[in-house]
Amino acid sequence: MKNLLFLVALVFMISCQDQNSEAPEAVEPTNTPEQTSEFAIVIHGGAGTILKENMTPELEKEYNAKLTEAIQTGHEILKNGGSSMDAVEAAIRVMEDSPLFNSGKGAVFTHDGINSLDASFMDGATLNAGAVAGVTTVKNPISLARKVMTDSEHVLLSGDGADAFAKALQDPNIEIVSNSYFYTENRFKGLQRVLEKEAEMEAEKQMTEPKTTALRQLELKDPYFNDSKYGTVGCVALDKNGNIAAGTSTGGMTNKKYGRIGDAPIIGSGTYANNATCGVSSTGHGEYFIRAQVAYDISALIEYSGLTLKEATDKVIQDKLVKLGGTGGVVALDHYGNVSMDFNTPGMYRAMMNDKGDLIVGMYKD
Repeated sequence: MKNLLFLVALVFMISCQDQNSEAPEAVEPTNTPEQTSEFAIVIHGGAGTILKENMTPELEKEYNAKLTEAIQTGHEILKNGGSSMDAVEAAIRVMEDSPLFNSGKGAVFTHDGINSLDASFMDGATLNAGAVAGVTTVKNPISLARKVMTDSEHVLLSGDGADAFAKALQDPNIEIVSNSYFYTENRFKGLQRVLEKEAEMEAEKQMTEPKTTALRQLELKDPYFNDSKYGTVGCVALDKNGNIAAGTSTGGMTNKKYGRIGDAPIIGSGTYANNATCGVSSTGHGEYFIRAQVAYDISALIEYSGLTLKEATDKVIQDKLVKLGGTGGVVALDHYGNVSMDFNTPGMYRAMMNDKGDLIVGMYKD
């Protein structure tokens, strides 16, 4: 009798286990988001106090034309089946060659009166990356950053070493120029204004009756001070093979000293790309973007928290960065072709195109 009861109990337990093992199969799998665009590209030309009331119609037209040229250059490559890396490099080179932006030809000046350039590049298919900081003789730093990625065992080269690497390549695509090539009159005058303002503030420290805190804060809101931190250019692209690439290039901060390096050449801060999540290029006050690891953080929120691209960029740019006191923005593109152009400043030069050829160009908050 005992054996019979034991057998009945055993059969019951096995039956329950079988039912439990089948239960998960009844749960519907999570739906995968649909591909919104087979290929796409997004660019930025810097964020800051970009206000319509401060922009002449002629200058607005120039920015619109150059942003359009840059993104169409990259889009044409993608449309013809080219790689996202080629598209990113080509689009950024257009902006580096234009004095409208703080990169390449239009780079701002350091405290010592020279142009010192930074750039980074990342391949989302392999997570390989390359970057340069403090180069002074390379016409298109974005191309050199890509070469660091493909033609060296390193990720980041700086200063004289980066310039030496460029010369050693003997690559016609890496054009060597004198530092005077980067000179533009308005950028040089911008440095002089900042130096003058610095001298005034230093003299104020010697006064027996210093200015009020309110007046000091008003002076610090001077656009020449604010905009000295912005102006980076960048691009993210998704090609027909599903590969994402991202790149960023900048002249850095006006009046930067002691070999200062911002976020643009720092992988994870200024640039990040991962086919599994998204690509990001940043622009803004670099010290905060480094501390927040802005570009990688957006990717990580998608990968580990399941956020959408827009949710991730909003959380980092409008929440985390703001709490730190940082200002700026990003352009980002996920592997489904979704685009985000997110910033917490009055404006950001930006543009995007999808596989249908739809073009959006923006400058102001609206």
